[in-house]
Amino acid sequence: MASLFHPLCGSNPDTLLKLLLSNGPIAVNRWPQIAIALAVSIARWPFSTIERLGFGIAQTRSAPMPDPVFIVGYWRSGTTHLHNLLAQSPQFGYITPLATGLPWDVLGIVRAFEPLLEQALPNDRFVDNVAVTPTSPQEDSIPLATMGAASYYHGMYFPQQFEAHFRRDVFQTGDRVQADDFDRWQRLHRHFLRAVSIHQGHKPLLIKNPVYTGYIRHLRHLWPMAKFIHIYRNPYRVFPSTRHYFTRLLPELALQSYDDLPIEPLILESYLHLMQALKTDTADLPADQFLELRFEDLQAHPLTALETIFTQLNLPDFAAARPHLERYLTDIGDYRQISTRSIPRRSPRSNTTGSPTFNTGDTVPNK
Repeated sequence: MASLFHPLCGSNPDTLLKLLLSNGPIAVNRWPQIAIALAVSIARWPFSTIERLGFGIAQTRSAPMPDPVFIVGYWRSGTTHLHNLLAQSPQFGYITPLATGLPWDVLGIVRAFEPLLEQALPNDRFVDNVAVTPTSPQEDSIPLATMGAASYYHGMYFPQQFEAHFRRDVFQTGDRVQADDFDRWQRLHRHFLRAVSIHQGHKPLLIKNPVYTGYIRHLRHLWPMAKFIHIYRNPYRVFPSTRHYFTRLLPELALQSYDDLPIEPLILESYLHLMQALKTDTADLPADQFLELRFEDLQAHPLTALETIFTQLNLPDFAAARPHLERYLTDIGDYRQISTRSIPRRSPRSNTTGSPTFNTGDTVPNK
């Protein structure tokens, strides 16, 4: 059964109302989630507003944050595993689960109630067995969706508009695209990352987001000295694993009924689109700003692959990071492949946990 606390609990009331009014009716069995999200957003609103105003003033007086290191790659290509590994280095900061859930409250409510809020974190991610802890690094898709940027996650929340939201975010095209979409994303992206930078002690941030595989031209405009790591994987593994990702998340996140979504054709189309955008956007990047890595090489020889990343991108102090990396690799142990036989068959209409039967090829740590 889906949690009563939907990610939209972290929205501000105006953003939440706009999303609800523009995306069609909510399923009756999801009304409790919406009621809780509205109550939480209203209760947080005074604190979020004070933080936003104070943060805006503080930013005019503070030094610029270091340009981030971006991990890109199509969904289920190993971005999460690489993100988790690099985050073990004490040189880097990252987005925590609590910052993901409360993006307008990173420096207020999150800081004040961190130990209490951490108790509400799930044991692992919905789509695999990767553990979620208070220090698990997260991507910025959900927080930016919560803040009001165009996001494919809005398609997960409102699947009656799934394709429109997916195209708007991933392809940056479609009937719903507005002239100010990019400006809104840019403003919210900067605001959120700067708040996270303060929360993480002004360390260079590790940011992972599959959609950014096609956004590198935008990211280079915002962060001229940013570094990019593209991790890629056998596409015959990527396709079923990505299908699993979307079909497994829908029961948890969808606020409407869903059936016959064009997930498979969108995966095929977006894979080609993002790979071509990546090739175009990185053609003139120097070697110390862009590196490509095969997931299979990272899996087979993780320390060698990580040392190559640190060396080529001139990242600080691999020798200091190495003990932390080795400890993490020891803790997660050997990797295994999720078997389709362990995933129960279900109907997409059921809005319960489980997923259709197919071979995902997902690589996740044993627990």
